Amino acid sequence: MPKFLRIGIHQSNVSGYTSKAWLIRRAGTTVFLKWGAVEVDGVGEDRKVYWTIPPREKTIRCGKVQPAKDYVKDAIARRRSHRYEPLAGSIAIRRRPAKRDAEPEQVLATILFVDIVQSTEKAARLGDARWTKIMNHYFAAVRRELKTSRGTEVVTTGDGLLATFEAPASAVRCATGIREAMHTLGLEIRLGLHAGEYKVSGPDVTGLAFHIGARVAAKARAGEILVSSAVKDLMSPSEIQFKDRGSHQLKGVPKRWRLYRVDR
Repeated sequence: MPKFLRIGIHQSNVSGYTSKAWLIRRAGTTVFLKWGAVEVDGVGEDRKVYWTIPPREKTIRCGKVQPAKDYVKDAIARRRSHRYEPLAGSIAIRRRPAKRDAEPEQVLATILFVDIVQSTEKAARLGDARWTKIMNHYFAAVRRELKTSRGTEVVTTGDGLLATFEAPASAVRCATGIREAMHTLGLEIRLGLHAGEYKVSGPDVTGLAFHIGARVAAKARAGEILVSSAVKDLMSPSEIQFKDRGSHQLKGVPKRWRLYRVDR
């Protein structure tokens, strides 16, 4: 599977930064894509690349072999022009040694995922300098809304961000505030929310709830805020207006989840 790492303003000899990786594979008439935020440690042959959260995946069925080959060829060419470099070796999941002096703490919270729609295309059209400036404004606006709603930033994922909230109503209000703030930047985003338990051990957080939250966000359309039934069920009917978006099978998640759109 050909793999590429976005170097952006970084170079191959730079270590210790967060970037984005992109993978593509063809099997007959079907193309498989995988992408997400990664951490880069080391340089040269000693460089290690780790997923910061589970990557997103997409399957494209082209119907015929030649269109599938053309899709792969064109997609790789676009990544090269967007300052992606070929990446040798595998992308691992970082495994941190367990701390023996403290048991992981179980936490219930509402999880928010924010992601820019078609960010790669926008970055290529605007150029690195202008895109970097827009990204700085983007993260500043998101963090202002997080502060207002008392959310906690967990990690940035390339052009996205993951945060947690004690109350689901605060998370939804923050999501709507972020969406409104993006209008002035000319950015379209998708947002997903899920409520569930996860484990906290020092700076590390783990749990299926984060995977579900990421999959909920992936189902959202541009400008849309989607929540899982777990979020809706924790809220008073008078707090927020929701519209049923049906039952969905979330990739890699055991059961189907009913999703709801936050009405404007």
